[in-house]
Amino acid sequence: MTWENAPSHICRGGDVRALAFCCPPIKPCPVLHALEDVNITPQEYIAIKDEFSKNTRLGEGRGTCFGSLVWCCKSSKPCPLRDNVMRSIGMDEDEYLTLKKQLSDKIVNTKKEDDTKENVELLSKTFNVSKKTAIEALQNGNNDLKTATRLLKLRNLEFGED
Repeated sequence: MTWENAPSHICRGGDVRALAFCCPPIKPCPVLHALEDVNITPQEYIAIKDEFSKNTRLGEGRGTCFGSLVWCCKSSKPCPLRDNVMRSIGMDEDEYLTLKKQLSDKIVNTKKEDDTKENVELLSKTFNVSKKTAIEALQNGNNDLKTATRLLKLRNLEFGED
């Protein structure tokens, strides 16, 4: 599988999914704004990428700018360092982009998973409902806390609860 709709690089106006193609945030650049958009700190971003590199072949690449393919840019951008490493380890573009897509999903969804757990707890306690009911309200509200709150308020009205 290749990443059919891979975004442009962040520094070229790409969306947050392109964080998978960014360098470490060591200077002021658009990656810092993208990290704010997904609500993760630069340190969390580095930790996510480091962890991903330990568990996949994106961890290879001593000959690259930052010592790992996890920090390399999109394969459509010419880079002899990245390409030489990929060639030496037998990684094709499909594998590279598949791994980058997985990394992107992990980066973009990291805080969402944490927020969902917190929101389930909050809804469950606030409305005195089971966690299952809180999860259903979040799912029915597209994981939006305000919408889930409204749904649970309506549920309480429907069942005559306060």
